[in-house]
Formats: sequence, structure tokens, C-alpha cells
Amino acid sequence: MKIWVDADACPNVVKEILFRAADRAKISVTLVANQYIRTPPSPFLRSIQVEQGFDVADNYIVQECEVGDLVITADIPLADELITKGAHALNPRGELYTKDTIKQRLQMRDFMETMRSSGIQTGGPSALTQADRQNFANKLDAFLAKNHKIQ
Repeated sequence: MKIWVDADACPNVVKEILFRAADRAKISVTLVANQYIRTPPSPFLRSIQVEQGFDVADNYIVQECEVGDLVITADIPLADELITKGAHALNPRGELYTKDTIKQRLQMRDFMETMRSSGIQTGGPSALTQADRQNFANKLDAFLAKNHKIQ
């Protein structure tokens, strides 16, 4: 199992949690972004810079991840593709998307996009709170405890 990160929009505090988890669990964490993302020195961390363009990083992650891998993303359509492929998706606030929840999330996302395109101001997501960070760290730890054996 590997961890992939949709790193362009991933908050730095979440990346830091992932960096510590990679070393602690001895698991490969790959950050994929349209720009260079610096990682601390570790045999378990790497950063891949893909070309600029719409969904280039997302497409790379879908192509490279395997069944059972975990992807950190807030991108609902990407999460849907990953779950269909047999991977897992966890958002930076600690919500683990599942086959049962992802379709509802897609519908809500599409509804909000329709509202925005009709001129209604919907606002963006709220700032990541300390509780969100803790929730993410707890869900990541629980996922790794259940799905990853340290070698």
C-alpha cells in the first residue's frame, strides 16, 4: 500500500502530518502537483511535478495508484474515480470517502457548481481548524493501523 497526495491544494499542516506518518509507519508517500513541492529528507517521501494543466495531477494519481492505496484529496470527482478503481480516498478534514458516501458528495458538489454558475455566491470552504487537523491525523492513524503492516 502507498499513500498519494493531491498536493496542489493540500494544506501544509496536513502534509506535515503525512511526513511524520510516512517515517513512523515506513510507508511510501508521494506528493503529486503542478509545481515543485519540497519534502523533508526521507526514504519514504517523494514529490512528483507534473505538467501544468487541468486535472493533469489528478490523472497521474488515478493512473499510478493501485487497489488498496490511499489518496489524500478534497477533489470529489477524483475521489469517485479512485474509489471506483479500488483505492481509498481521505480528505484533509479527515472524511474517508466510501462507495456509500461519494455519490451524495458528487451530487452536492454538482449542485453547488450549478448555483455558482448561475451567479449565486456560495463561498469557499472554511479554514482548516485544529479539530480538522486532529480528525485527519486520527483517521489516518486508524486507516494505517487497519490496512498497513510495518515491514
